[in-house]
Amino acid sequence: MAGLKEVRIRIASVKSTEQITNAMKMVAASKLRRAQNAILKLRPYAAKLREIMQNLSASADDTNENSYTEVRKAERILLVVVTSNRGLCGAFNSNIIKLAVSRINSTYKIQNQNHAVDLITVGKKASDFFRKQKYQVIESWDNVYDSLTFETVAPKARMLMQLFADKKYDRIELIYNQFKNAAVQRQMVEQYLPLVPETPQEQTNLKEVEADYIFEPDIETILSELIPKTLRIQLFKGILDSFAAEMGARMTAMHQATENARQLLKDLRISYNKARQNQITREIIEIVSGAEALKG
Repeated sequence: MAGLKEVRIRIASVKSTEQITNAMKMVAASKLRRAQNAILKLRPYAAKLREIMQNLSASADDTNENSYTEVRKAERILLVVVTSNRGLCGAFNSNIIKLAVSRINSTYKIQNQNHAVDLITVGKKASDFFRKQKYQVIESWDNVYDSLTFETVAPKARMLMQLFADKKYDRIELIYNQFKNAAVQRQMVEQYLPLVPETPQEQTNLKEVEADYIFEPDIETILSELIPKTLRIQLFKGILDSFAAEMGARMTAMHQATENARQLLKDLRISYNKARQNQITREIIEIVSGAEALKG
């Protein structure tokens, strides 16, 4: 059994760790509340905007081709991988990195062999991993979390739209964690460009609500404004979703770490008391033995 001094040092160390993890849990919980409110308010708006866009697209002339809806053979791929800048959030980052690597090595295996898969990383964890592993990272948006607002993300979305419109990439995908609750995150792969056409079920729903609208100035002009706005919102939603999921994952991880530290403190205090009891018993035995020796 360890001596009293070693156990005291260990108790002080674990107690300090417990205070740090508990403070980090409180900070993450505070940030989670704000991020959760923001993403829950944004989702209905983004969904309605997409519904309006699809309704207008269904009403538009099929011969009118938009540069963001053009489906091309997927020869050059761009993946936008969203992680966090810091760790201590469980498997939050590793799950996304594994998903991105799997996507590259399976779905886009041929393109990867032809060196036609590029990445844009959001968050230092993805940036460090993919650069270290010699993947083709064209940009890192690690500072986007410094001020996560729509105005900050909008230029990034315009850049992605320009890359696709210039035919530098045939497909752009977002890979990120979607916030479900504080303990659960869903790993998502969303096709960003070209715009994904509605499913047969969505087409049926659109026909059911189809109305005789009067468009001013015209559908094509409205779509030319609405599609870029929808794409900007989609990118902002993905990064904001990931940020809320990160705070939930960090709060859960720090809560578990705090509970583990408290349990370890409890075990260490029991060990300390046993060691102290043994020391006292040993000293009493030595005193009694000395007294007996003096009597003799």
